[in-house]
Amino acid sequence: MTDERPHGGIRLGLCCQFIDAPVRFRQATHRHVASLAPEQGRAYLASIARANAIALAHAVEVCSALGIGAFRIPSQLLPLATHPVSGYRLAELPGGHVIIASFQAAGRVAAARDVRLSFHPDQFVVLNSEREPVVTAAVRELDAMAEIAELVGAQALTVHAGSAAGGVPAALERLEHGLDRLGRGARALVALENDDRLFSVSDLLPLCERLRVPLVYDAHHHRCHPDGLSVAHATALAAATWGDREPWAHLSSPRDGWGSANPRPHADYIDPADIPDAWLDRRMTVDVEAKAKERAVLATGQAVRERRAAAAACGRGAAG
Repeated sequence: MTDERPHGGIRLGLCCQFIDAPVRFRQATHRHVASLAPEQGRAYLASIARANAIALAHAVEVCSALGIGAFRIPSQLLPLATHPVSGYRLAELPGGHVIIASFQAAGRVAAARDVRLSFHPDQFVVLNSEREPVVTAAVRELDAMAEIAELVGAQALTVHAGSAAGGVPAALERLEHGLDRLGRGARALVALENDDRLFSVSDLLPLCERLRVPLVYDAHHHRCHPDGLSVAHATALAAATWGDREPWAHLSSPRDGWGSANPRPHADYIDPADIPDAWLDRRMTVDVEAKAKERAVLATGQAVRERRAAAAACGRGAAG
């Protein structure tokens, strides 16, 4: 298989933050905004939105320069946007049209650099909660995120299945109802991810296939919460749910090793042994979920190149 990517078929992605590059996204708290006069509060939020649009373009440029092919946008790109009191729409902020244009410009940079963008909403976004206010808030959050995703060209809103209260079948039924409540934009972008405790690949696949919702395969979660599928088989099944789109997957290593009492927390770097063989020649986007951020992504890229080179050498040796 030939591919122009530096890591073969794999496009490696960075999650939200940098450890070395001077890229920072600003935040806000309702407490501070509420302490300001209404006009001042709106101006303050507008300044943060403008700064974060510029930061996103900068993040994309840095990723491109480093050979990183995807960037997960911080879920709080627009802090407080869906807050019941401090919430806002971009068009309502002072200079809103300029802010919107800035986000669109960041999206054009991503498209030009071939850096895929995505969102991974916070854990409070639970579409299948048994509590109606939680579901309503989740739908509101995802619909708002989809509006920004459209501006910047983000290609996925990845969520966990959520609560398993009442058992997995009942929870998946609630999840389907939650998905049905999403607006058209969010519904087109939403993807589900297997988790490390409750919902396995096998649990989610039937729903994903029936509703045509892509499955983001997390290999670490699958190893923590196995279901009888091999990593290679799970990879192929999850990839098929993406249709013609490039599949997305997540990769991490256990901080304290696989033999520890709790292998779920993420390590600073990816152990090369945790990179699935089945991924080496597959065209896919892999978000590297590691504490060392871009350092870990670059180290993983080097590990992938070494693994591919070793496999090729073995192939040549066998042929000789």
